[in-house]
Amino acid sequence: MDQKKIIKFRQELFWDVNPEDIDPDKNSIYIIERILDFGNSDEVLWMNSYYPKELIFGVVQKSRVLHEKSRSLWNLVYQSA
Repeated sequence: MDQKKIIKFRQELFWDVNPEDIDPDKNSIYIIERILDFGNSDEVLWMNSYYPKELIFGVVQKSRVLHEKSRSLWNLVYQSA
């Protein structure tokens, strides 16, 4: 069985919840949105290795909470990937 590495989420990234209560599989869209808007390079690298590109690009396209500047940037990044 392929075990994916889970990082320790920063409180600054998830200021409204306890980061230890976040499930990377059940809360994938929430996590991706936060990382796309506020994540650092290590978190983006982890996100890209943990989640399929199609899921991330879908969040970029459909999220109602993603900041427009973030959406524009990540739209360019994931369209060309």
